[in-house]
Amino acid sequence: MAAPPAGKSEPITDYRQLVEHLEQGNKPRDAWRIGTEHEKFVFKLDTLEPVPYEGDWGIGKFLEGLMRFGWEPVMEHGNPIALTMNDCNISLEPGGQLELSGAPLENIHQTCDEVHTHLAQVKEIAGELGVGLLGTGFIPKWKREDISWMPKGRYKIMRDYMPKKGSLGLDMMLRSCTVQVNLDFESESDMVEKFRASLALQPVATALFANSPFVEGAPSGYQSYRSHLWEDTDPDRCGILPFVFEDGMGFERYVEYALDVPMYFVYRDGEYVDVSGQSFRDFLDGKLPGRPGETPTMSDWSDHLTTIFPEVRLKKFLENAGRRRRAVAPAVRAACAVGRPSLRRRLPVRRVGSRQGLDAGGTYVSARRGAETRAADEISRRYYAGYRAAGARHRGNRSQAARHPG
Repeated sequence: MAAPPAGKSEPITDYRQLVEHLEQGNKPRDAWRIGTEHEKFVFKLDTLEPVPYEGDWGIGKFLEGLMRFGWEPVMEHGNPIALTMNDCNISLEPGGQLELSGAPLENIHQTCDEVHTHLAQVKEIAGELGVGLLGTGFIPKWKREDISWMPKGRYKIMRDYMPKKGSLGLDMMLRSCTVQVNLDFESESDMVEKFRASLALQPVATALFANSPFVEGAPSGYQSYRSHLWEDTDPDRCGILPFVFEDGMGFERYVEYALDVPMYFVYRDGEYVDVSGQSFRDFLDGKLPGRPGETPTMSDWSDHLTTIFPEVRLKKFLENAGRRRRAVAPAVRAACAVGRPSLRRRLPVRRVGSRQGLDAGGTYVSARRGAETRAADEISRRYYAGYRAAGARHRGNRSQAARHPG
């Protein structure tokens, strides 16, 4: 999740600014990039207990150890709560899950190199601290009360608000991990096409990559308990968005949706201020109960967009989180969403199957479903063909660089 905002921001004086903020994501094809985000749990090797923030082997020490590789700290109330280097960030999820937010790169092979470099660094520090790392959608052992909260102001507000909206929101925050891929678009119509294709892929991706069947040491009855969490987290800000498949979908339609998602906070003078449940529309009119007479800035709008958790999220790029976990899943989503237009047209984009059914049965359910099975077969064939072709180009570029250094 995001680090505290930095610096002053432009005041919002016109509704059109909200739309233009998203339109700024339009990029020509030669400027398209892929970014991935990669989360993992941290645990004590000898006891298997979760790692708190404090202590000689805590998450705070972990972040300090990573600074030897050139990472710069992001501080909140004197605590390092994130790291930054070039276009990459390392941040903390609420329960101490360690997240790499990678740089915008040209292809998935570069993202693979980036992740391997990151993993080598965290393994070095983990070995010194006596801790391990686990990449899975839901922690298979710990109870919610076993896990310490990270010292980030926005998490305190979310922690207090989420139980008002659903019974599993705190489990999502503390006991789950994900990976995601961020994709560019060239125009509003291209964004809409990719948005629809990405949403259509989500139930299939759940079935293909389900890997979180255990809860507190026992089978949960779900192949992807991680995905099940989102069924009872917060209906105001989660789920597959039906309006994306309707006529009239575009940047402005997404702005209208986002304005109706209740707020969590505003960031003022180095502090997160609780305005949970209040309306950004009221904020625009200077009628926010938590900040009477005050109107928002573009930084407030950018922050608000990060507190919306649908299956696919629109910012200045498309975030394909899918609310589930498997390292290869971003590569599949990237290959399909930015691949040949014929593939995107052939995807069953009017909502593929039942997400609830796929959560419970995983791949076993999808094998009994015609639309999902055909989509999965098509996706797999196209992905592997594209992956091999891209790999050949990547190897060729590396070979050429070796022959002609500098």
